[in-house]
Amino acid sequence: MKRPVSAWVGLRYLRTQRSNQFASFVTIASVIGVALGVAALIVVLSVMNGFENELRQRLTSITGHAWVSQPGGVADWRRLRDSALAEPGIEAASPVIEIEAILARGPGVAGALLTGALPDLEAPDSPLRAGIREGSLDSLVPGSRAILLGDSLAARLGVRTGDTLNVLVPTRTAGRGLQSRLWQFTVVGLFELGVKDHDGLRALLHLRDAADLAGMGDRVAGLRLTTTDIFDAPGLARSWAARQPTPPEVRDWTEDHATYFRAVQIEKLMMMLLLSLIIAVAAFNIVATLVMVVTDKRGSIAILRTLGCSRGAIIRIFAVQGLAIGWLGVAAGVASGVLLALNIGTVAPWLEAVFGFQFMPGDVYYMTALPSELRWMDVATIGVLALVLTGFATIYPASRAAVVAPAEVLRYE
Repeated sequence: MKRPVSAWVGLRYLRTQRSNQFASFVTIASVIGVALGVAALIVVLSVMNGFENELRQRLTSITGHAWVSQPGGVADWRRLRDSALAEPGIEAASPVIEIEAILARGPGVAGALLTGALPDLEAPDSPLRAGIREGSLDSLVPGSRAILLGDSLAARLGVRTGDTLNVLVPTRTAGRGLQSRLWQFTVVGLFELGVKDHDGLRALLHLRDAADLAGMGDRVAGLRLTTTDIFDAPGLARSWAARQPTPPEVRDWTEDHATYFRAVQIEKLMMMLLLSLIIAVAAFNIVATLVMVVTDKRGSIAILRTLGCSRGAIIRIFAVQGLAIGWLGVAAGVASGVLLALNIGTVAPWLEAVFGFQFMPGDVYYMTALPSELRWMDVATIGVLALVLTGFATIYPASRAAVVAPAEVLRYE
């Protein structure tokens, strides 16, 4: 069977490096370096994808995937809700009232955003229900003047479950100027979603109590939409709203929380650039390995040239050798990185037990486990990037081998 001469000779040179122990050591180091860099990139990006997904769920747990409203409030919200639920792709549509208020108890005073909602419309597995530390959403019944506070907001006010607090809502009435309503609520529970904007600012109460407090009657501020796929929410909500007799205003999660996700994307990009330096260092090791091989094989190169091998064939010989090292490292890195990313929930606790530390201490972070979301597009991107870097590493040594002068080398052999 005929075999490509360049590939056969290049792989043979790679197998015979054991005669040069230093070159063999650098080759092994190169493979390990590429594998570590690729594996680290896959694991870190998977963990950051997991954090991004968790952050997205927590941010939208109260605000929803999209928000529709009308100036002065939505009077026919029941018809609008039925229309939204009939739209394919929209899973839930909850009436919501949001009120800016001042909460006070004794010397503790804090501004807050009161969110009135219907507890029975919250899914049993929703992040909001999961984030409630004390009490429950079901304790919010109309007319009870019960309220749930974010954990950080309750700490600022110095209140606990069972305490009462005063709620002051400023209102502006035509012809009467700025006035206020003062009600007394009972704290029936606390929630912690791990997002500063929610835990330190928001309070939950029943929709009926919020309507009475805001003087809105049977109107609501808007509808909170939840879609099957959060990434379809912007287009789906606007498409549905445009077909309504009186099109409502639409605001989606990408507008409300753009700063958070822009920061996450920048962090992911910077981590990818920094960890790519590991692969770059391994690529330099490949350069060093091939340069040593070229120096060691000058006689062989001269003989091949005299037998009729072109300069292009010589370049391909050493390119094959360098690419074999790079591809072996990339394959090992992709396999180990995917394995770690898929089992980070098992590996992380084991490392914590072995080394006696926590990646995410409970007194600092809301999440105590590392989330991971493996995306195959990231794996493909990292693999291609590593292959390109290792491919570039072969250019200089292979070009240097091609310019070896056979007559000058054989004169001294």
